[in-house]
Amino acid sequence: MKKTLAGLGKLNKFIAISLSVLLSIFLVRMESLAHRELSPPECRVKKWDIPVSFTQKQKAPLIERLPVTCCQNDRSCLDEVIYGEISEKKALMSAIARSLQYLQTANAATAYQNYPVAGITRDRVFKSLKRFRELLLTNNSATELHQAIEREFVLYQSIGKDTKGSVLFTAYYEPLYAASRVPTPEYRYPVYRLPPDLNSWSKPHPTRLELEGADGLQAVKGKLRGLELFWLRDRLEPYLAQIEGSARLQLADGTQTAIGYAGNNAYNYKSLGRELANDGKLPLEGMTMPIILDYFQKHPQELNIYIPRDRSFVFFQENHGEPAQGSIDVPLTAERSIATDKSLMPPGALALIRASLPFPNPTGKMEERIVSRYVLDQDTGGAIKGAGRVDYFLGTGKLAGDRAGVTVSNGQLFYLLLKSKN
Repeated sequence: MKKTLAGLGKLNKFIAISLSVLLSIFLVRMESLAHRELSPPECRVKKWDIPVSFTQKQKAPLIERLPVTCCQNDRSCLDEVIYGEISEKKALMSAIARSLQYLQTANAATAYQNYPVAGITRDRVFKSLKRFRELLLTNNSATELHQAIEREFVLYQSIGKDTKGSVLFTAYYEPLYAASRVPTPEYRYPVYRLPPDLNSWSKPHPTRLELEGADGLQAVKGKLRGLELFWLRDRLEPYLAQIEGSARLQLADGTQTAIGYAGNNAYNYKSLGRELANDGKLPLEGMTMPIILDYFQKHPQELNIYIPRDRSFVFFQENHGEPAQGSIDVPLTAERSIATDKSLMPPGALALIRASLPFPNPTGKMEERIVSRYVLDQDTGGAIKGAGRVDYFLGTGKLAGDRAGVTVSNGQLFYLLLKSKN
């Protein structure tokens, strides 16, 4: 559904903050770091790595291993927020229901027909999800749930980008923009519907520059004329919506609607951040979305130089306020849906991620915290390639954008499957 920034990963992460962004002052789902007792490094890191003996002749993207036993006092080993807030359990249950629905479709049957990892089948994924749901309802704490998983499940760990299990995590979200159904002096920059004759276009398809011009206003002269869906106020907003693959729109009459991914012009995404680094405008090391947006706020004329370098172009459809959809055609759930490379990872499956993620403290400043989260693999992205990439969906709006814009860390990815005897 979305793409990533080169070098940092997902493009989504790059655009995750609007030009006027200030860090949120709200405290969300965060325990005070001062009250967290750190466990020894071998508990927080080494246990989660793939054992050396597993990596000698590894070719498959996933390796079967036993669940990781939690070290004493290592609370980051547990997905505690499931039982800490009612809404968290409800959100996870909802995401599970959507994956179960998908796994009963013909599309799922096709996706699992030639799945590259022996032992992972649609039926096993389906039964594993149903059993996990039962355990989620019958256990009363994160510790009890983890212990039940140790008894009944095995983990299939991603080999990551280094065959040792290291996975790069970024995050994406659904932005909220002001928009108009008609062009006005204020609302000048369109997003476009899918051309009905796209399949008959000559190949290679026109690039972004050829479709909309350097300033994003020239499409009326070409193939996109009459395909305008909505108009936005800022040059960056339609582009960022394309990167995220969806957006929620606030219309002048007070109503809201949404747009979602409908197709593309079949080019790979080229990262704005990478291009700025290649030209010596910004250092690649330490680059974040706020830094990139700050650069363009100071040099707005350069948008017409760098945006056209990305030849990829995304078309939209109006979703009338429906939630953002993942690549398996189910609504995404904030903090419970992930995007991976679907040529390697099992669609709709239950996964456990462990990574350092940003959370706002009471002053609004983002602070990193290592967390474990049960998630559903329900999406993909043009720049999410290989076993070493995960994009984490953070939801809709400003706070989600604030967090997504600074999310970049290494962690681990595991898929939970019932032991074969089950």
